[in-house]
Amino acid sequence: MTRCPWCLDDELYMEYHDEVWGTPLHDDKMLFEFLVLEGAQAGLSWITILKRREEYRKAFEDYDIEKIASWGEADIERLLGNSGIIRNRRKIESAINNARATCLVQKEFGSLDNFLWSFVDYKPIQNHFTKMEELPASNTISESMSKELKKRGFSFVGPTICYAFMQATGMVNDHLTDCFRYHELI
Repeated sequence: MTRCPWCLDDELYMEYHDEVWGTPLHDDKMLFEFLVLEGAQAGLSWITILKRREEYRKAFEDYDIEKIASWGEADIERLLGNSGIIRNRRKIESAINNARATCLVQKEFGSLDNFLWSFVDYKPIQNHFTKMEELPASNTISESMSKELKKRGFSFVGPTICYAFMQATGMVNDHLTDCFRYHELI
């Protein structure tokens, strides 16, 4: 079975590749989870975050968006003491801030899903890359998404983070054309 080469060094990576990466997500809690995780990943490797994913779910109470939006300084301090997540104050504050911004988006658009998927006209973009070197770090869509998210008060949502988010949540199919998942997601 041929897979994208980026996942071959680790069993957890392969499982993520085979079951999650590139699969279209339309659940607000899961989309929010990936916004938090992609923001936490800034400056780090994805495997670092992936290994902490379950602890993030516990620490962020299974991504209860409204609950997280109500958190304050005591919650930030609690999270800063949690060795199972990335203990970076700015990233933790960003997750809480992004929950608040998500609540506003949900009120305006009905769901985070409606808002985010509008950037790709509600259907995944099917790329046709044959080599890892062809995959972009960002594109015009992730730049537009980043600009709009920032305008709405989100943070840790630069164009590169938004593109990684789009890959993770299936807004783009960036599996290489010889990868078994590429054909499953067409």
